[in-house]
Amino acid sequence: MLPTPHNWPDTDVVIYDGQCSFCTKQVTKLHRWDGKNRLSFISLHDDFVAEHYPDLSHDEMMQAMYLVDQKGRRHRGAAALRVISRRLPRLWPLAILLHIPLTLPLWQWGYRQVARRRYRLSCDNGSCELHFNYNRQRSDSNSGT
Repeated sequence: MLPTPHNWPDTDVVIYDGQCSFCTKQVTKLHRWDGKNRLSFISLHDDFVAEHYPDLSHDEMMQAMYLVDQKGRRHRGAAALRVISRRLPRLWPLAILLHIPLTLPLWQWGYRQVARRRYRLSCDNGSCELHFNYNRQRSDSNSGT
């Protein structure tokens, strides 16, 4: 069971797609590596998110993980991973790479590639069809069809 902002209110909050097995596995690893309880986790589908972070749209959160730090700043995708990598000693080698000057756009691009394919990376419980239909509808509305 992952700690939530209800359990650990004085932590940075990771908002992730709780209907995605790949995402859930990744945040479970982050929790295991978080020996000092610096992070709490909440699915973007939880009512808590809409109540506490109304500025984040469902579409935005479906495209990338968010980290809301204790000062209320929002970090998205690879930028969120940058912050997390500084919080967890096990990720410090990754932090060195993520903080090479002028590379954030490259890391964001790579993050988007994985995020778009996350349901294919770990497909179960009908989540693939749910997400593929969601992406298909987004593509159709973005292309004007």
